[in-house]
Amino acid sequence: MRLLRRLLIPVVAITALLVPMVPASAITGGTPDGAAHPDVGMLLFYAPEGGVNVRFRCSGTLVTATVVLTAGHCTDATAGKTLVTFQSVIAEQPPSGLPRAADDPGDGTSVTGFQGQPSPNTFGMYSGTAYTHPAFSHFTDLANWNDVGIIVLDQPVVGITPARIAGAGYLDAFAQPALNKTLFTFVGYGTNVDKPVAGPQKPTPQSFPLIRRNTDSQGQKLTPQILQVNGNPNNVQGGGGTCFGDSGGPSFLNGLQVTVTSFGRTANCRYIDGHQRIDIPVVLNWLAGFGVTPK
Repeated sequence: MRLLRRLLIPVVAITALLVPMVPASAITGGTPDGAAHPDVGMLLFYAPEGGVNVRFRCSGTLVTATVVLTAGHCTDATAGKTLVTFQSVIAEQPPSGLPRAADDPGDGTSVTGFQGQPSPNTFGMYSGTAYTHPAFSHFTDLANWNDVGIIVLDQPVVGITPARIAGAGYLDAFAQPALNKTLFTFVGYGTNVDKPVAGPQKPTPQSFPLIRRNTDSQGQKLTPQILQVNGNPNNVQGGGGTCFGDSGGPSFLNGLQVTVTSFGRTANCRYIDGHQRIDIPVVLNWLAGFGVTPK
């Protein structure tokens, strides 16, 4: 299993990875999102990795004017504030221009993390405090997965209509045999997967362009906690799947958010994706405490 948040590696390493690659196309087969989902944003934060706090990115959805819904592994044990931007295109090529914490020496590490909105605020970023579902299992119990978190923003988002979330048991009506014929729309700021121009033609996750994308994937399996979908871009019924950086991003069905992206099965993001259901009481009851309710 692999988590689908994305470590923001130093610019030098990103450049070396980017040079031999063909232009990006999608998550793993989708399209640039543009203005299709303005309520989906990119999260930037520091979290523990290898004994230090390092800079990561995830995706998330504005569900009230001050609450962004994401995955629990994107909020767990973060250092300092989380920054959120709803800008669709961050960077087509390096450098990204994304902010660093004041004590980040340039290698993507920090003790303090972000301490508020960056200055200058190039990407129109909002700062906020991360909260993780108290029953998040840290990927130890599929029956009680609960990979859900939120960012409570320090100020409300203006000019963006929050997404609507599904009510309790909404996905149960799309269980098998309907599930295999149901397409879900996934949105996020994850890496696309492309083949090199030369050398071994092995699809490899890329770091640029850093943009919001969307894709459609068909359902494969539904459990009380997880929606599993086909992440293969060659699937004739869908457009691909999610990848690194898409963690916490939404899936939509009939205009309602039904999941957050949780995990994948392969390193090249081309097999099976797992998504945390939010239409279940253990999640909805927790969200209600922050003023997030189905609409």
